[in-house]
Amino acid sequence: MFRERYDAMTGGKGRLMLFAGDQKVEHLNDDFHGKGIAPDDGEPEHLFRIASRGRIGAFATQFGLIARYAADHPKVPYVVKLNSKTNLVKPLQAEPLSRQWLAVDEVAALRDENDLNVVGVGYTVYLGSEHEAVMLTEAAQLVHRAHRFGLAAILWMYPRGRSVPDEKDPHIIAGAAGAGACLGADFVKLNYPKGPDAGERFKEAVRAAGRTGVVCSGGSSMEERAFLERLHEQMAAGAVGSATGRNIHQKPLDEAARFCDAIYAITVDGASVSEAMGLYRGDPGA
Repeated sequence: MFRERYDAMTGGKGRLMLFAGDQKVEHLNDDFHGKGIAPDDGEPEHLFRIASRGRIGAFATQFGLIARYAADHPKVPYVVKLNSKTNLVKPLQAEPLSRQWLAVDEVAALRDENDLNVVGVGYTVYLGSEHEAVMLTEAAQLVHRAHRFGLAAILWMYPRGRSVPDEKDPHIIAGAAGAGACLGADFVKLNYPKGPDAGERFKEAVRAAGRTGVVCSGGSSMEERAFLERLHEQMAAGAVGSATGRNIHQKPLDEAARFCDAIYAITVDGASVSEAMGLYRGDPGA
């Protein structure tokens, strides 16, 4: 079953368009209420409606939301995020630590008992934190158990803590990619480096990941064409996926679904930026 689920979530091409909806814990309500954010985004089911209507590989969010809403959106492929922490505790106050909330076995039980389309699990590791050993151990065990239950394993690999001077340093990002490969992840979700030569420097991370696919984080809100141009650059640099949250869900439902289509087109189908913008504007022939 692992191969069937993996192929379904990657369009049979090994490329992953992940709609990330785990920010309700990670960023609390900052990403869901305020200027420029669609009012509907304040209600959790907005995420599920987008995932149902837009073209995605999988929708990642916490176990509790999936347990509450997934039965009404049964066709959506789900990735259960198994750890999360809020942004209230700052690194200068305490080194980042995000513990596993539930076991993979409980995810498998939720899937089987409710006939849900759960295709994978996710977990964040903060490399460089003084607590990294705890998270590395939990991540290794999670990957092993996930594969035993036929689920893909996606690791959010974020260098973070007082010992990490620059989280966007391409060399440190590459180290995180290699660590994710050592943990056995199917995909590692990484921040994309900054700078005019980011694409060239990102290739170090792609090489370090080896057979583990590199997925780029969508980051903060951007103008749509600029976002798609950066995504196209990331794919050209060797990424095999994208993980996008607020750039999708902060939009009204119809617009958000069209932007999913645009992101999927570049990520999985290899479309150009112009073709993707046509999908976003509702004019695929443009």
